Amino acid sequence: MSPGSRPGSGWYRLSVAAILGCVAQLGCGKKVESLDQPRLGSRVVMRDIAFRSAALGREMHYRAVLPASATQHRKLPVLYLLHGNGGSLRDWTNFSDVSQFAETGLILVMPEGDNSYYVNAALRPGDRYEDYVIQDLIPDVERRFPASPNRKLRAIAGVSMGGYGAIKIAWDHPDLFSFAGALSPAVDAPRRRFSVRRIPQYLAFRSIFGPWGSEARRRSDLFLLARSVDAASAPSLYLTCGEAESLLGPNRRFVAVLAQHHLPYEFHAVPGAHDWKQWNQQLPGLFQRLMERLGDSGP
Repeated sequence: MSPGSRPGSGWYRLSVAAILGCVAQLGCGKKVESLDQPRLGSRVVMRDIAFRSAALGREMHYRAVLPASATQHRKLPVLYLLHGNGGSLRDWTNFSDVSQFAETGLILVMPEGDNSYYVNAALRPGDRYEDYVIQDLIPDVERRFPASPNRKLRAIAGVSMGGYGAIKIAWDHPDLFSFAGALSPAVDAPRRRFSVRRIPQYLAFRSIFGPWGSEARRRSDLFLLARSVDAASAPSLYLTCGEAESLLGPNRRFVAVLAQHHLPYEFHAVPGAHDWKQWNQQLPGLFQRLMERLGDSGP
């Protein structure tokens, strides 16, 4: 055993701390399945769908909530809701009262996104999650449900990882989305550098976004992408972040970039932490702006 690796040495303590940090981080990345207890109103129906995704080459799942009165004869606006890292398609219905907003005449679609950040992974050729959403999920929803194919009546939103994904997908496909909402979005994820305390996150981000300094990493960086977004056709962004969150600083810097490039956005720093208690409090504001946007869309 080398002197530096002996118990009690500084290097030994650092190594043990790093290993324990890895274990803790790996545990946090796993999904903790709980009882499925959706919070549904009496005027909505819920459907869980399994379908094959060609982009991912396997069966995927999503949950849809829509008005009980919906018929195939009247096309309805659609909001795609993306879950956060470590979550699942059940999160929105189990941890929030989002279903009440379907009663107003919306279809809510909650896809399984794993821990993908909803991008086509740079170093995992089979993990084409953005293609899965755009090429597989949306067409399947529009085949099964009375979902409008009109870009003006299609929106996307998410929490944390899902907030990053909502912005990225909406910017990549402005022809498909008129509005994107992001509650506590992890806007800085592709910018996070190596840290001994977050080795598993670093390795995961490397496989998802590409090696540090690579072109793939730059294509995933929302701060850089903002420079090339066409303000005239860009979807409107509705952003919030809790004042007790470590993400508040990155979000403030992000909205400064949005303002610099004259991109349409609204940002609110609100009381609370990175959790569903805070996000639930922001849902009325998010849906108010969404419905205003839909009301401005015209025929």
